[in-house]
Amino acid sequence: MSYSHLSIIERGQLETLHRLGWSCREIGRELGRHPSTIAREVVRGSQKEEYAALPAQQAYHERRASCVPNGKYNTDLAEQINQKLLETWSPEQIAEKRRAEGKPFVCFKTIYRWLYKGCLAAGDVKVLRHKGKRQKPVETRGRFLVGTPISKRPKEVRKRTSFGHWELDTVVSSRGNSKACAATFIERKTRLYVAVKMPDRTANSMEIAFGVVASQYPQGAFQTATTDRGKEFACYANLEAFHDIQVYFADPYSSWQRGSNENGNGLLREFFPKGHDFAAITDEQLADALRLINNRPRKCLDWKSAHEAFMDEVSHLA
Repeated sequence: MSYSHLSIIERGQLETLHRLGWSCREIGRELGRHPSTIAREVVRGSQKEEYAALPAQQAYHERRASCVPNGKYNTDLAEQINQKLLETWSPEQIAEKRRAEGKPFVCFKTIYRWLYKGCLAAGDVKVLRHKGKRQKPVETRGRFLVGTPISKRPKEVRKRTSFGHWELDTVVSSRGNSKACAATFIERKTRLYVAVKMPDRTANSMEIAFGVVASQYPQGAFQTATTDRGKEFACYANLEAFHDIQVYFADPYSSWQRGSNENGNGLLREFFPKGHDFAAITDEQLADALRLINNRPRKCLDWKSAHEAFMDEVSHLA
């Protein structure tokens, strides 16, 4: 028999039997309760040595109301969670990073509940990074059929077991705006995400942008690059010759083969949604967005940030 509290009916029966002079053991046998349960109830609910069912039931409700746990919510914890939400961290990233650092934490589902109840960010769910379903754009650019296909890329690159393998793409301004865009780079193992503004989507601009990014890191940080077949990557032969890397091309209509870069572009779009003109975005605004993206803890990195994981790998190149 599973445990349950005495009901008002049982208390009424207890009152009647107790007035008739039955013992606690006899009452317990009659009600199907342990004698100790009856004895404790008689002591708690007796008034002037007589047990009264109604006052005992009222006292029971008062005890139940006062024993509800307060939970883990407090203003200090809420303020710290709010700060991370404003820094574009997801609830799961917040919870797991605090767990990894040994700080007081609650699970990410609790953070969502607090947010929906209005206990965090005044209930404004717009602080969450995903604000609705995202539609993939239709590819209208021309493609070329030259270069090394992704099928010849080493398996170690696909399995993310070695460092220095990047995925490349471009993020464009909306139609009707300027031709300005951003060249985006992501390192497959550490997920470090980099973006550089370009005046247009040409091969020459991509070659310059690649040189800018590659010059920021030590030799060995760039070994391969995986791209789509957009015209801006027609400069692949120059990249291979000048930077001593191998460029691989994903199959047509196979964006999943560059999933890390597609995901990174989605993160960047949270800061600069479609409709933004990259010519109007300052270098400081772009750098601030990249800082927030690369300093979030990542589940796939055991809750390290992409910046932390990348610096660990770079330190081994010295």
